[in-house]
Amino acid sequence: MNEPPPPIAGRREWIGLAVLLLPLLLVSMDVSVLYFAVPFISADLAPTATQQLWIFDIYGFVLAGLLITMGALGDRIGRRRLLLIGATAFALTSAAAAYAGSAEALIATRALLGIGGATLMPSTLALIRNMFHDAKQRATAIAVWTAALTFGVALGPILSGVLLEHFWWGSVFLINVPFMLLLVVLAPLLVPESRRVTGGRFDRLGAVLSLAAVLPVIWGVKEFAAEGDPLLAGAAILAGLAVGAVFLHRQRTSADPMIDLALFRGRAFSGAIAVNTLAMFALVGFAIFTTQLLQTVWGMSPLEAALWSLVPSLGVGAVAPVAAGLAQRGVPRNRLVAGGFLIALAGFAAMTAVQADSPLWTLMVCAALYACGLVVVMSLSTELILWAAPPERAGAASALSETASEFGGALGMAVLGSIGTAVFRAHLEVPSGLSGQAADIARETLAGAAAVAAATPGPLGEALLASARTSFVSGLHAAAIAAVVLLLIAAALALLTLPSREPAPTTDPGDGPVTPPGAAGRSVVVAQATREPFDIEREG
Repeated sequence: MNEPPPPIAGRREWIGLAVLLLPLLLVSMDVSVLYFAVPFISADLAPTATQQLWIFDIYGFVLAGLLITMGALGDRIGRRRLLLIGATAFALTSAAAAYAGSAEALIATRALLGIGGATLMPSTLALIRNMFHDAKQRATAIAVWTAALTFGVALGPILSGVLLEHFWWGSVFLINVPFMLLLVVLAPLLVPESRRVTGGRFDRLGAVLSLAAVLPVIWGVKEFAAEGDPLLAGAAILAGLAVGAVFLHRQRTSADPMIDLALFRGRAFSGAIAVNTLAMFALVGFAIFTTQLLQTVWGMSPLEAALWSLVPSLGVGAVAPVAAGLAQRGVPRNRLVAGGFLIALAGFAAMTAVQADSPLWTLMVCAALYACGLVVVMSLSTELILWAAPPERAGAASALSETASEFGGALGMAVLGSIGTAVFRAHLEVPSGLSGQAADIARETLAGAAAVAAATPGPLGEALLASARTSFVSGLHAAAIAAVVLLLIAAALALLTLPSREPAPTTDPGDGPVTPPGAAGRSVVVAQATREPFDIEREG
C-alpha cells in the first residue's frame, strides 16, 4: 500500500519560518556583537586581560556546551515551549547585561545569555523540521536557516558599530529585548508545538558532565596564557579531560544518550566535523585582531571599522557556489577542502607582513583570502556531514555539527586571543615615568594602554601608544603564525579523512511516514536522530 504524500507547507509555515529566524539572528549576532565595543567596555568597566577574554568567550562556551542538552530537553517538554522560555530568559538577561556595572557582572550575564541562546538554536531547527514535511521544502527551509545563522554572525559587528556610533555600549544587548518579545507573541500563533512524549528519561547527569568537561579546560588555557599558576591551570585541564572521559562513557553505555557516538565511527563524518571545527576556530578566533587593528591601532570609529570589515566578504558569496560547482564536475571534495585551507593559510601568512603603519588595502586582501578559503571549507564540510551520517541519524548529525561549530569559534577566540595577549605583554615597553598603577593597566590590554596614553600628555603618552600599537601587531603576527600551522594540519587532515566524492544518493526518509492529523490533531512520525517513536503534537 502506497504511503500518502507528505503535506505541503503553506503560507502560515513560511511566515512561521520568518518568525523562527528572529532568535537565530540574535543568538548568532551575540557571538560577534562585542567586537567593536571592547574600547568602550574597557573604559567603563576596566576589565583585566583575562576578564576581557571571558566577556567574549563565556557566551560561546556555555552556548556550545548546552546545545545538545537543550535539544534533548526540548524533545521532552516541547520545543516551542522551550523556545518561549528561552526567549523570555534571553530578553531578561540581555537587559541585565546592558546595565552591568562591573566586569564580573557582565561575565555572569553573558553566561546566562549563553544558557538562553542554547535553548533557542536547537529549538528553531527542530521546529522547522516538524513544520516542513516535504523533503524539497524542508531542504529550502534549512538552507534559509543556515544562511540566517551565517548572516547573523556577520551582522553583529555592523549593528554594533551603528549602535556604538550613537549610544552607549549596553545598547548592543538592549536591542535583543523587543525582538524576543515579538517572538513570544508571534510564535504561539504561527509555530506548531512538537514534543517527544515517549522514550527514555532526560539525562540530567550527562548535561552537568558536558559543561563540567568544557569549562575547566578553557579556564586552564586562559590561566596559562595569562601567566597564572601553571599547576592550577594544568590541574583544571586534566580535571576537565577526566570529566569528559566520564561523559563519553556515560553516552556510550546509556540507554538514551544525548550523543550517539556511533556517528563518529565513520571516518568521513568525523573528518568533516573536525575540519569544520578547525575552520570556525581560525575564522572567529582571528576576527578580534582585525577589528581592534582597524579601531584602536588605525583609529577608525566603530561604524567606519564595521563597514570596512565587510569589504573582504564581498567575494565570499560567490565562493561557495563555485566550490559546489567544481565538486559536481568531479573535482575531488577532499582536495577542494584542502585547497580552501591552503588559500586561507596564504591569507594568514600574508597577515604577518601587516604593520601598524601599513595601508588599509593590505589588510583587506589578507582578510579576503582567508575568509574565502574558510568559506569553501565550511560549505563543503557541512554538506559532507549531512550525507556522511545515515539518514535515520541526520538529526543527531546536525546537532553535533552545530555544537562543534560553536565550540570551534569560541575556542579560537580563547586560544588565539591568549597567544596575542601573551606576545603583547612580552613586547610592550612601558615608559619609566608612568606610575605603577598606570603601568599595570597599560600591560593588561591594548585598550588599557590606549586609555593610559590618552590620559598621559606629551612624549610619554605618545611613546606608550606607539609601543602598544607595535606590540599588538606583534601579537597579531603570532596568532597568524599559529593559524598557519593549524591550517596546514587541517589541510592534511582533509586529504586523509574526507572522501573524494559523494556516494550514490539514498532516499531520505525525512521524518518518516506522516499520518494526516485526526480529530485529536496529532500525527505520529519516526525521528531520524533516534530509534524511538516520536509523538508530534500539532496545534492550531
